[in-house]
Amino acid sequence: MSVLPILTLGDPRLRLEGQPVDSFGKYLHELIDDLTDTMRHAPGVGLAAPQLGEALDVAVVEVSGRLLELVNPRIVRADGEDRDLEGCLSIPGFFAYVTRKEKVWVVAQDRRGKKYKVSGSGLLGRALQHEIDHLDGKLFIDYLTDLETELIPVSSLEEEGVDEEEREALAHRG
Repeated sequence: MSVLPILTLGDPRLRLEGQPVDSFGKYLHELIDDLTDTMRHAPGVGLAAPQLGEALDVAVVEVSGRLLELVNPRIVRADGEDRDLEGCLSIPGFFAYVTRKEKVWVVAQDRRGKKYKVSGSGLLGRALQHEIDHLDGKLFIDYLTDLETELIPVSSLEEEGVDEEEREALAHRG
């Protein structure tokens, strides 16, 4: 539908908590389409409605060619721990090592209101957690204790031995 501007750090709308969706009509379908188009154009692997200034429990995640439209998503189970580099389209040019659950199980609805379950580990698991955090008004930097020392500019990733392909992949996370 439309590629829209993504809010960046400092915009208070990024801290909006998504409200539950109870209407599964044209407005929701257009929002999901806009989220998908904007995410792909960025490009990213996930995008949540608050990143477009919409306080609704809606997000999209696309990993390995599989698009998940997440309406009213909730993590119902989580196991293990995984620490990896993470970035965000709303905090461009910076990354940090963030510890998240290794695997998550999520219950959500699709654009028509049908409930479904999805589980994910690796990039999919991290993306699901990241986008659900956005719906709670939380950013990946909230997991850091010291932004000065833990937030890594993309330019310094090369110095840390992160190869160009991995830096490119990190730059496209939601």
